[in-house]
Amino acid sequence: MKRLGHLMKHFRLVSCMARTVGLDPENARASGALSQQAWADMVQNCRRCGWADRCEDWLNAHETADSPPEACPNARRIERVRALAPQTQEA
Repeated sequence: MKRLGHLMKHFRLVSCMARTVGLDPENARASGALSQQAWADMVQNCRRCGWADRCEDWLNAHETADSPPEACPNARRIERVRALAPQTQEA
């Protein structure tokens, strides 16, 4: 069985992945588009991911992106939440 990755590292990876594709997790939680349980599940999915070591490289190479990489176990969930969450206005 694969050992789970460090919690805070994967919390940061999920946060960065969401922001890279235009999803503000805090805004999504505040609006009700993302529950605390769904967020915790996303972090756990990331902790189990065999691609997580390459995730940081992908994030470093992409300041913004239209969608998460297909290898991301949270890609579909991030896209669903992004579609439901209100978009923040940039100044």
